[in-house]
Amino acid sequence: MKKSKSLIYELIAALALSFSFISIFETANNQNIQTVQAARKLSKRERAAKKWIANHESGGRYDAQNGVCYGKYQLNLAYLGGDHSPANQERTADNYVYSRYGSWVNAKNFWIIHHWY
Repeated sequence: MKKSKSLIYELIAALALSFSFISIFETANNQNIQTVQAARKLSKRERAAKKWIANHESGGRYDAQNGVCYGKYQLNLAYLGGDHSPANQERTADNYVYSRYGSWVNAKNFWIIHHWY
């Protein structure tokens, strides 16, 4: 009986711990979304870097395709989740760039060196 109670307590503790990790992940994800939303008000330099990448990737065309890359920013089709709309391309590109590079300017600098971002 004591082993059963001990096992139950261990299971409850494990469940509580897993829920706390989920909560932490959701908080981090919400902070990332807020960061990207705040970044939508781009400085002139950020807008220029974003436009530069779009022109070099697709000529600025939302319907450009190259293998598994699609759209104005030549994002992997998997990132777009089946929604190829301009709004989703803009949102997904911002999410990608801010999570990977921190800014469009940094992404452009990486592109200049590597010819991709």
